[in-house]
Amino acid sequence: MIEPQNVCEEPMFASLFRKWAAVLRNFLYYRCGNLDLAEDMMQDAFVKLWQECAKVSPDKARAFLYTVARNRSLDQIRHDKVALRFQQNQQINEMASENPGQTLESNELKLRLENAIASLPEGQRVVFLLNRMDELTYVEIADLLDLSVKAVEKRMHGALVRLREILREA
Repeated sequence: MIEPQNVCEEPMFASLFRKWAAVLRNFLYYRCGNLDLAEDMMQDAFVKLWQECAKVSPDKARAFLYTVARNRSLDQIRHDKVALRFQQNQQINEMASENPGQTLESNELKLRLENAIASLPEGQRVVFLLNRMDELTYVEIADLLDLSVKAVEKRMHGALVRLREILREA
């Protein structure tokens, strides 16, 4: 059987979706902090790929998807940061009403860590989460974000230093 070489062919498109959908969704989630919105933006990127399939070769599909997703997410980032702060404040209020104990201590540590990660600059946060949550290597992250490996290393180092500072202060 001959492999499809055109993104407009359903088997090729389905293959691209299976290969990149989860990673693209995670990338968007790390940028915006909202899983439902990340899922929507990921689907929008694939819809755009389908609409432009005749113009995109299979070897350029990943770059096309990430470009569309990155552009789509830029308008949402500021709004999502406000929503994330509201959600965190809500969690703090809920935690204050719980009984003290080990559960509270565990929740406080988790919240401090989430707040620390959320307070990182976007570049550092994305690199940190791609490495620590998706377990991507620096080389894979550099390729994904169109950065040099050295830039990824610098962002990761900055993220780790900043997280240590924030967690020590708290």
